[in-house]
Amino acid sequence: MKTANMISRYSGMLALACMLAITGCAELGRPVRPADVSEIHPGILAGYLQPETLPNSLALIPPPPAEGSAALAYDEEVSRKSLALLGTPRWEMAAEDAKLMFPEAANTFSCALGIPITEKDTPHLYMLLRRTLADAGLCTYTAKNNYQRMRPFMVNDGPICTPKEEEGLRKDGSYPSGHTAIGWAWALILTEIVPDRADAILARGRAFGESRNICNVHWHSDVVEGRFMGSAAVARLHADPAFLEEMAAAKAECATLRAKGLEPARDCEAEAEALAGGL
Repeated sequence: MKTANMISRYSGMLALACMLAITGCAELGRPVRPADVSEIHPGILAGYLQPETLPNSLALIPPPPAEGSAALAYDEEVSRKSLALLGTPRWEMAAEDAKLMFPEAANTFSCALGIPITEKDTPHLYMLLRRTLADAGLCTYTAKNNYQRMRPFMVNDGPICTPKEEEGLRKDGSYPSGHTAIGWAWALILTEIVPDRADAILARGRAFGESRNICNVHWHSDVVEGRFMGSAAVARLHADPAFLEEMAAAKAECATLRAKGLEPARDCEAEAEALAGGL
């Protein structure tokens, strides 16, 4: 009787194990979705860092260029050259780079990576980009709010590539550039995930910041210090366990996608031509 009970229990355990194995096999190749994250603003997810752990831009970067300085003269020269690109493919690309909402922003680095980025196929990478947008963007605001620097279009009365955003931009300090901080943070993160594409990724990250000059919404020095703050955010993120875990999952996703040979979701030839006509 005892032996029969043991056999019965063993058979039940074996059946359960087989069922789990079959279920697991059915899930092979399907990326596991990351946990849901709350929004801190419509369309903007909470970052990995708490507000008190964000890099303090007011403590980290110098004041914006002073009146009469060589640095301000250079800002103004870059601004003049940027406005000359009005109506060109590079201007149109700068308008696309201004879009930080998802899913539109997901494939900004698609050509540089050589793969598409979607919530379905690369859920952890998609989440990584969405959450670090908040970390890199928010860390620019202690300086932005303190200096309240006027944006180029407010000085030169020129057009911007996103006219619907003009009213909001007028109320938002120019120094340093939050868009640039986000784009540069993304570039640094992506070089770790796909290191053999580092040069293309970093070049795209630099161009992403320059798009803010071309859009006539940021000065050159805003972009330079935006890149610095993007670097500061990524350095701090490397001490966050949740970020590191997401990075590892995103790296595995990209390796799988590259093995499948999927093509980028953008017209990479047109993107290259636009970039060639930039600053």
